[in-house]
Amino acid sequence: MNIENELNSTRLFISRYTALIERQNAELLEDPEPDMLRQAVINCRQHEAFLKVLLNDVVVATDQVNTLERDLRSVLIQLQNTIQSKTAVPTNQVYPKFISLAKIWTGFQDEMVLLSVISNIQANLEPFTRSHKEVLPDSVLQPLLTGLILRTDEERIAETSGLDGRVEHAPHFKNLEFLFPETTRNFQQLPLQYKGFCGYSIAIHDRLLLPGNPLVGVLRYKDHFFCFTSKEAAVKFAADPDRYIAHIAEAAKRSPELIQLLELHMQFSTITPYGKSAEPGHMIEKPLTKRDSGIQTETHPIETNIDPNYEWNEWEMRRKAIKLANLRTRITHSVQTDGSNFRRNNATQIYLPKTQDTQTKREKGTSVPKPSVFIAGLRGCKSQTTEAYKVDLTLDVSTHNDICD
Repeated sequence: MNIENELNSTRLFISRYTALIERQNAELLEDPEPDMLRQAVINCRQHEAFLKVLLNDVVVATDQVNTLERDLRSVLIQLQNTIQSKTAVPTNQVYPKFISLAKIWTGFQDEMVLLSVISNIQANLEPFTRSHKEVLPDSVLQPLLTGLILRTDEERIAETSGLDGRVEHAPHFKNLEFLFPETTRNFQQLPLQYKGFCGYSIAIHDRLLLPGNPLVGVLRYKDHFFCFTSKEAAVKFAADPDRYIAHIAEAAKRSPELIQLLELHMQFSTITPYGKSAEPGHMIEKPLTKRDSGIQTETHPIETNIDPNYEWNEWEMRRKAIKLANLRTRITHSVQTDGSNFRRNNATQIYLPKTQDTQTKREKGTSVPKPSVFIAGLRGCKSQTTEAYKVDLTLDVSTHNDICD
């Protein structure tokens, strides 16, 4: 479905539900259930906000595609004029054109991906808006809408855009200030509270979201800016702003979806607002995600280069430069004496000893007798004196050799 058609359909549902709520408030009716209608209005307002964001992105993408088409035609014409009927063209003339074509083609692919994402988001939004259509079908709404005048947001704003609909300065507004286009610079860029919806309607009519008209007068209170649907709503809100702001915070507690829709993060500090883009109306940024991650790097990814002659001290460098400059003016002298001819470097070369073995055909060995001595008379002696005799039992060499043979 076309985004503009779906946006118009959503605005039609908003005008229907708003008209029924206003009729119930005036006639104190209970059919259909009032809370159900208010929830349906909030749901449609959320859908409308998302569709506006998508439509703005589509418009930006369309402008970007038109720019790429103009660049493509320009590059193709330049390429045709460069090549013409030549059989050979220098690379430095055609390669830049091909690079430009590649960049343009990449830009077209990016826009195609963006349009595909927008289409998927639009399709995913449909189930969230289907519930109120099933609970409040046309067969139930048509009898209730008989005789009611459906007004769009633009028609409501146009009804109070005249000079008669402006807030007049009164003595009891001495501590408050109403801003108007002719007295305020950058009036259209004022950051309106509650996304431009009337705070008085939200508080008094129980979460009824009606767009405010800045031309009625923008109330400046504690560096915040409020707009209203009518002069009467602005006067009543200015009489006690804190009470109405507290009512809106209580209404958001019953319908938590209003916190993000109306940007009530000042009253609910524990809720993190969506990221705001640099340009208004841009797609909501991807929420921040946290995860555990690790990274490993080399101990020394770059080889060390230590210069031993490096000097950081400027004065030391000057000292070395002066020293080198002074060396250019110096002369080296040499003197030879009578004994200096004996002082010379000598070198001597020798042959290292060789390791040599010799083997013979005969193997012969000699053996000598082992010395043996016996001392007699040490045992069995009962006298007072002991007489010992030393007896040499060592054999002669000749006798020993005969025994061994």
